[in-house]
Amino acid sequence: MVTRRKLLKSLSVLPFVGSMLGTELLSAQVLSNSVAQPATRDFFKELGLRTFINAAGTYTSMTGSLMHKEVTDAISYGATEYVNLDELHDKVGERIAALLDCEYATVSSGAFGAMTIGLAGVICGMDKEKVEQLPDMKGLKNEVILQKGHNIVYTHALKNVGVDIVLVESRKELEKAINDKTAMMWFLNANTDAGEVKHEEFLQIAKKHNIPTFIDCAADVPPVENLFKFTKMGFDLVAFSGGKGLRGPQSAGLLLGNKKFIQAARMHTPPRGFNIGRGMKVNKEEVLGMLVALELYLQRDHAEEWKMWEGQIQLISDQALSVEGVNTEIHVPKYANCVPSLRISWDQTRIKISPEDLRKELREGHPSIETVGGKENVGITTWMMDPGQERIVASRIREILLKNA
Repeated sequence: MVTRRKLLKSLSVLPFVGSMLGTELLSAQVLSNSVAQPATRDFFKELGLRTFINAAGTYTSMTGSLMHKEVTDAISYGATEYVNLDELHDKVGERIAALLDCEYATVSSGAFGAMTIGLAGVICGMDKEKVEQLPDMKGLKNEVILQKGHNIVYTHALKNVGVDIVLVESRKELEKAINDKTAMMWFLNANTDAGEVKHEEFLQIAKKHNIPTFIDCAADVPPVENLFKFTKMGFDLVAFSGGKGLRGPQSAGLLLGNKKFIQAARMHTPPRGFNIGRGMKVNKEEVLGMLVALELYLQRDHAEEWKMWEGQIQLISDQALSVEGVNTEIHVPKYANCVPSLRISWDQTRIKISPEDLRKELREGHPSIETVGGKENVGITTWMMDPGQERIVASRIREILLKNA
């Protein structure tokens, strides 16, 4: 668990960021939900684009999260000077490792990019000839083992390296699949319950056979403890998205863990151009923005924030329940996007609108509101809203339900 004493100690590791942002970085201001204010020029309006209240969550299609002012200040600062990119990555990586009490770290181009360069680093080490060879796998270990229930679209980040994906279902199948071609074992935290082999057993098998491990935790913040949990557990590499709960740049992420593997992963990133990761560039502005987003996140009063989200969800639930025939369910997902969430359903013989049409009305109304859900319900979260927007959402949902009752 992160403590204020540990945080303050680690903040001294990279003094230029502290001086850049001033003492307000350590003030109570970071506990607010304030976000960067828009420019005087309304670019989205010029382009004919509607903005919306985000009652859905940190979806890439909805441009993730909003960055706090301190983060956009860091990004703006980064645009004012030239700096050696490798040296910046080195220093920020050291700072992040100190903040998260892990061996090493780097800012990546999202969790997807972290997966690609992380695996490439495991396969090639510091051998430049092997780095240049990818995605040609001739003579290299070319298999990654994962559980069938963890095989989602994002495993393309692994396939980009040139490897073959080997799918297993049981411990017996996993151990049988390990051979001299096995480069890595990969675990998807969001789908933990979709796999028979859980974290500890997965690691035990990997260590027994001396196979490097990688866990994708892209959407697993909050809780804050997850930033420390999986490196401490023993995973060699851990990836987090930067533009979700951390509220950093949407195109950035974190790769944490084994120093040897992460240094090797950096061989596949700019400024080097002889590799498969050249297009996964993270610019100096994003590197600084990601660092400050992490600092801010670690300083937040997470208990107070959770209490606020619970209150917001309860408010929306109460307003929906005030319409006869409506049911609500407040829940917290077990893995990934672990925040207070709401499902709203109703008797469609009494309230004559489908969830799909209600979502459409919310989207097309004023202001526009984006939600999620399927054929049976409308799904709501409030953690990406500005304070006060939950009241607008609650009022609009009640209004639409009443109109169709």
